[in-house]
Amino acid sequence: MLHLRLIVPADRTDEVVGLIGRTVGTAHLAVLTGAARSPVGDVVLCDVAREAGDELIGALREMGIDSSGSITAENMDLTLSKHAEEAERAAPGEGADAVLWEELSEVTHEESTFSVTYVAFLALATMLAACGVMLDNAVLIVGAMAVGPEFGPLAGISTALVQRAPRLAGRSLWALIGGFAVAMVLTAGFAWLLDALGLFTEDMVKAERPNTGFIWHPDWMSFVVALLAGIAGTLSLTSAKSGALIGVAISVTTVPAAANAAVAFSYQDLQQTWGSSAQLLANMAGIVLAGTLTLLIQKALWNTRRRAAPPGRREAGVPRGPRPPSKG
Repeated sequence: MLHLRLIVPADRTDEVVGLIGRTVGTAHLAVLTGAARSPVGDVVLCDVAREAGDELIGALREMGIDSSGSITAENMDLTLSKHAEEAERAAPGEGADAVLWEELSEVTHEESTFSVTYVAFLALATMLAACGVMLDNAVLIVGAMAVGPEFGPLAGISTALVQRAPRLAGRSLWALIGGFAVAMVLTAGFAWLLDALGLFTEDMVKAERPNTGFIWHPDWMSFVVALLAGIAGTLSLTSAKSGALIGVAISVTTVPAAANAAVAFSYQDLQQTWGSSAQLLANMAGIVLAGTLTLLIQKALWNTRRRAAPPGRREAGVPRGPRPPSKG
């Protein structure tokens, strides 16, 4: 279940309450008249089944409640209520299969921001991977992949393509390209510094490295793994199972490939530089492709299921027009 907290102008409260009342899958409706101070208005509270949440939030946005008041949605881990159980049974589909597009757009928007923190995490992950590459240490490589935040922008690109949100696409591309560019430059400088200190040597780059040599030898299996990871990562975002993202992060070699390219470039090993760059691009392309296809399939399956649902299990809603563009 989702818990909605709305701030509604007083003259529109009846309209909003009517919409919630007509929406199958809602429960626990409460109105606090005049409770809101900034902005001024009434506070409307309700719970809604996750599978009905996207339609309700979309209808509220079409009414302009996000502009004249506010819409806040929270995931509820536990709800003990017969009314909630009846609401979930009445709502079409299953909550685990539902995609909250507004939530997904917001999450990818936040994760795709080119910020100091984002660049710091990406640079640190790339430097850790550089140490793993030079020491041929798989443990360091796995740790670096877990630290890297690059899945956010990759998911943002997929979401933007499906939602046709050019601003989110531009923001995600900038975070991805700019972030990796800065991280790789800093990692190259890091490699030069450690070389000056005698901790890195050219022989370490030229060595066979049985545990990490695959990083600069891209093949079709690399692309297949990226596809599978992209599907798993997208499903984890849309189903709110964020724990699966850790597994996704340590499945693909985006950060290690960037690190190997930076270190190899610092020693003028162009063969490894190009090979690592190809590995990086293949992994990113596979994740974006898989994420986009996964979202399209989820959208199509959900729409099909909704159309096939009995009339009593559909939202009444309001006449639907074009949805306002998302924040991304």
